[in-house]
Amino acid sequence: MASLVQRPRSATGRRGDPADQHWSMLLFESLSAGVMAVAVGFAITMAVVGVYVILIWPLTFWDLANLGLEKYGSWADTLLWSVFAGGSLAGYWFFSGAAFKAKARRTNTQPTRAGGTRR
Repeated sequence: MASLVQRPRSATGRRGDPADQHWSMLLFESLSAGVMAVAVGFAITMAVVGVYVILIWPLTFWDLANLGLEKYGSWADTLLWSVFAGGSLAGYWFFSGAAFKAKARRTNTQPTRAGGTRR
């Protein structure tokens, strides 16, 4: 009969919202999204280089030497960190749940019919 005795639940055993995440997990997910953004950028760059190497180089022997791309080399680091930061911010927005929160509903501002009745 002892197993049937009801015991009061302790207040400390309550759990919070199951959708809430620990800050370290949110940080990890956000930074992982930044790394994925860099990886996608790298894959796109490799695809462009692959098309160049397979199609353009064998047909034209154009080696891009006369474009002067060296002057843009200092921007590569800035671009890389910007893609990482943008991906991390997008990951934070997505994984924190801000992307899925309901927007405030607008009131209906359309004029009603002259008779005032709706069918």
